[in-house]
Amino acid sequence: PSEWEDKSEVDTYEEPMVLGTIISPAEYMSTILELCHDRRGEQRSIENIDQTRLNIQFLFPLNEVVTNFFDELKSVTSGYASFDYEDAGYQPSDLHRMDLLLNGNVIHELSTICHASKLRLRAKAVVFKMKNELPRQ
Repeated sequence: PSEWEDKSEVDTYEEPMVLGTIISPAEYMSTILELCHDRRGEQRSIENIDQTRLNIQFLFPLNEVVTNFFDELKSVTSGYASFDYEDAGYQPSDLHRMDLLLNGNVIHELSTICHASKLRLRAKAVVFKMKNELPRQ
């Protein structure tokens, strides 16, 4: 993140994407759709495999899948869902570098890159954790 170029110097930022396939009992469809939309997924298809199971396909940013997605999917489906993904290339994305300031100085080691839609939540989470972990001076 420390070598991340400013938006004025770059035409577009591209993010790696994956095509995710979820096979799950039909009763968990609403919770799966909510989880996938929270992870910036774009719904591609929903097909019935048989009377009780669904095949759901979403296009996800790779970053959203590798950070705890499978654990959350297993949690919301009581362990019944399976998940597989494959490379789907790159897509333009609204990415930003989030810098953490400590006493007015940028701490490059704590900088991270995230999507604009998650920037505020991630910043709040980092500040909350730092407030609880660092002793008051």
